[in-house]
Amino acid sequence: MDEPDQIHLRDYLVETEIGAFQSERGLSQRLRFDVTVDLAQPVTGVDDDVDRILSYDVLTDAVAAGLGDERLNLLETLAEKIAAEVLAHPRAARVHVSVQKLDRVPGALGVSITRRKGRVEADGAVLSPVVLFYGAEVALPEDAVILTPDAPGLPLPPGGNPRRVALLALDQAAWALGGRLGLDVVDNRTELDWAVKESRPVVWAPARMVADVGGLDADPLMLAIWLAEKMRASRLDLAYAVDAAMPEPDTFVPLRRIDA
Repeated sequence: MDEPDQIHLRDYLVETEIGAFQSERGLSQRLRFDVTVDLAQPVTGVDDDVDRILSYDVLTDAVAAGLGDERLNLLETLAEKIAAEVLAHPRAARVHVSVQKLDRVPGALGVSITRRKGRVEADGAVLSPVVLFYGAEVALPEDAVILTPDAPGLPLPPGGNPRRVALLALDQAAWALGGRLGLDVVDNRTELDWAVKESRPVVWAPARMVADVGGLDADPLMLAIWLAEKMRASRLDLAYAVDAAMPEPDTFVPLRRIDA
């Protein structure tokens, strides 16, 4: 049996903040990435046409996407994110991802995983939640739902980093909402994915996941849109008072208004 054609990324170095230990917080460290992709179709017969191959940019973009969502504790989580990004491409059949930390010990320490397209598709098929921007009191939909809080409407203390303060205020609003509705509050992608798989409604506290995302302010609706796009939500519900104006945000996620 012929071996599949492959493309690869070797010794790709990125500096980022990652790690579960307190000594790793607030510091960047070097990571080395090696990504090898088995192609779904051989490269013969592509007629030198760049649109008919799996671009190497897919691999570097997958690394950037894995690092871009939030600060991660585990290399294992990062490797899974990269594998899922690569296998989302129709020309990728199987991927091997290796991630190593270069600054923790005199050598390198890391993790390697191999994922096939069928496995990722089976795992990811259930991850199509409804994200509900909770701008007014409404009944929860029957779908697996992630609630995002509206701004608490309280004066924020002056000084410091205004965006950080506003995000922490939204976290407080999330905890208040979770307490009022009797729902768990989660602040990371792993727990969000688990809640969706278990069809458990949860409230999202955004500060941890978006603290380091550039170009994203602390506007509650924009955060709900960001989460819906990252989670590949099946729908974004917008709950408003009946007389409130309906915004028209720019997003590929289907929108539905719910009047309180």
